[in-house]
Amino acid sequence: MKVIRAGTNPSAPAGPDATFTGRVRRDPLVNAEAPGRVLTGTVSFEPCARTDWHTHPLGQILIVTAGCGWVQAWEQAKQVIRPGDVVWTPPGEKHWHGATETTAMTHIAVTEALDGKAVDWLEKVSDAQYRGPAVEP
Repeated sequence: MKVIRAGTNPSAPAGPDATFTGRVRRDPLVNAEAPGRVLTGTVSFEPCARTDWHTHPLGQILIVTAGCGWVQAWEQAKQVIRPGDVVWTPPGEKHWHGATETTAMTHIAVTEALDGKAVDWLEKVSDAQYRGPAVEP
């Protein structure tokens, strides 16, 4: 058993500008040691910040912990997400997630790596896609 103490893993910007728009911070929680393959972290998006379109080879779980955000799968309606909401993205589904234009959003991301790879980054989310209508729950 291994206990990872709070503050052990420092906060860092979440990836390069090539994969995110706006200010995004990642606080690592734990990455499983082999043969485990689960990667976890808390990701915080400032207003207007978001991921690029991307997929996960083994899917992803997002647990929204603070604020209000948006999530969208390719060719589906953008949805509002709030604290307590859980988002399951199946393997290979093209999607993005992030904060709204006026509200920050934080989630815990749980992702599995396949052969060491947890994400495939695609194109930027256009401003038109980002600002499109959202479906309220």
